[in-house]
Amino acid sequence: MLRYALRRGLSLIVSLAVASAVIFLVIEVAPGDPASYMLGVNARPDTVAALRAELGLDVPKVERYLAWVGGMLSGDFGTSYAYRSPVAQMIADRLWVSLPLALYALALSTLVAFPVGLYAASRRGRAGDTAVMAATQVGIAIPNFWFAMLAVLVFAITLRWLPAGGFPGWDKGIGGGIKALTLPAVALALPQAAILARIMRSALIDMLGEDFIRTARAKGLTRRQVLWRHALRNALIPVLTILGLQFSFLLAGAIIIEQVFYLPGLGRLVFQSIAQRDLIVVESVVMLLVCAVIVVNFAVDLAYAAVDPRLRARA
Repeated sequence: MLRYALRRGLSLIVSLAVASAVIFLVIEVAPGDPASYMLGVNARPDTVAALRAELGLDVPKVERYLAWVGGMLSGDFGTSYAYRSPVAQMIADRLWVSLPLALYALALSTLVAFPVGLYAASRRGRAGDTAVMAATQVGIAIPNFWFAMLAVLVFAITLRWLPAGGFPGWDKGIGGGIKALTLPAVALALPQAAILARIMRSALIDMLGEDFIRTARAKGLTRRQVLWRHALRNALIPVLTILGLQFSFLLAGAIIIEQVFYLPGLGRLVFQSIAQRDLIVVESVVMLLVCAVIVVNFAVDLAYAAVDPRLRARA
């Protein structure tokens, strides 16, 4: 297990190094100059040059890249061009919205998908299975922002059970924060729950056709006992993959949902920074999100090894 973890850890470090170089290059070659954007089209060239020097934009790109990476390793993400405040503090403030939202949505998705997938697999070919498959297909086909608008119309405007948008802050109480994140989390969770339920059903059905399952049935175990004791654990491997990908998506891909609900999260910060050509913020937030994706995948690989001993034997 240790050897397997070390190999995956080396792969993680290489992936982070490559990702940082790609992110820096892609964002730096984007058209437009932050200093010219901030000062306007009528700004004098010497004023633009002075601002570029103040922001460190006149330094060669290689030096800027090394300084950026070195700063991130020490916890210093630089200073925002537009707000003139530390990027690390801006990210930390918004992470307290995006991270709970992603965890909330992932929990809802898992709580819905697992029993639904188990139910559909245990009733393969019956009316219950058909109904579940139809419902999950609808959930996959409809985008999450449509769910968000429908949820606002029903639960915020009509029933007035939950707020339609905004975030009061955790200092106002956990209850208010959870209420503000409930509709966004539901809108994010429903499509992901549909995907996860279908994966869960397919994995369980594949396991139920294996020889060891037939052997367990021949020994006298009921279908329910076989499903819970033997099939479920082996079916978790593809499900863990989807869970890891879903958390990464929920953390990094909630830009539209955060815009719909006016949530001050990382997605909205990226959107605003792109509009303002605040490159240092865009680079740092994107790198943080990529790092989260890679680390989550690393954790999923370790979970693979814990669930499937064959991976540890091959390592």
